[in-house]
Amino acid sequence: MKSTNRFADAVLAAIHKERILGIRAGSDGTHRVIGIWAVVVDGRVFVRSWSMKPRSWWRTFLEDPQGEIFVARRKRGIKVRAVQVKSEKMKDAVSAAYREIYNTPGSIGYVEDMSRSPSRDTTTELAAG
Repeated sequence: MKSTNRFADAVLAAIHKERILGIRAGSDGTHRVIGIWAVVVDGRVFVRSWSMKPRSWWRTFLEDPQGEIFVARRKRGIKVRAVQVKSEKMKDAVSAAYREIYNTPGSIGYVEDMSRSPSRDTTTELAAG
């Protein structure tokens, strides 16, 4: 039986294929939708923040873990709950997934930055719901 906080297989496939995920952090709807990189590891969706600015999506999720994602140019969002990842093993797996997927010459530098602190410490799982 599938956990209730997992996305449907079609959603996971679309996230993996599209490589850019629209995200709105927080439940009040004031945060704008922005595009970020996402990876799928073991059927779970993970994201990292590159900038960590005071009003960033990541900092918003720290205060209010509810939000929504927009996949494959769909206008309707999918409700999500942000969960901060503590496991170093999972952070390693997420780093490996970023390296595998975002491997163009223009992306490699960002991926390396995102694989080190402080960006690595922002590893967040997006759970359905």
